[in-house]
Amino acid sequence: MIRFMVLSLFLMMGQWTALAALVTAPGPMALALAAVLAQPSPLLSAYDKRVIVRLFRGNTNFGFTPNTKILVVADSVVCKTSNVDITMRDCELTFSNGNKTWNRSLTGPQANELSATALAAGATSEGAAGSTIQSISKLDCTIDPNEIMKKAGGGAQCTFEAGK
Repeated sequence: MIRFMVLSLFLMMGQWTALAALVTAPGPMALALAAVLAQPSPLLSAYDKRVIVRLFRGNTNFGFTPNTKILVVADSVVCKTSNVDITMRDCELTFSNGNKTWNRSLTGPQANELSATALAAGATSEGAAGSTIQSISKLDCTIDPNEIMKKAGGGAQCTFEAGK
């Protein structure tokens, strides 16, 4: 009985630490995650959003200001997909700049794209009563267009806490 309790305690501790795992997504996954989060972000200029979309489409034949990086940040992203109502897909996003907080909601194809991209980038997936939930927090992506234009595999990196 004591062995069972000790084993249970270790398993619970392991699951708890996994809930706040720091994830680093480099290269293509980082660019993909930044691209799907850039569009609903109120923190990016229209110009920066266009640059990220161009890069994600593979268009690197345009000039960019040297030594300029684009930061894509989000406080939290929570995406839900239902196993029962198979039409339900939604994501709740929270952005802030220190002074103001913005909440955005995505549904349908946009939510599906974000959910799948976050999962591929390393977000954890949890199940709860007929639904699947992916959640990430403290997302910080750095996109260096000039480095990406070199087509040497660098220029994009994201870090985030998975499952929080």
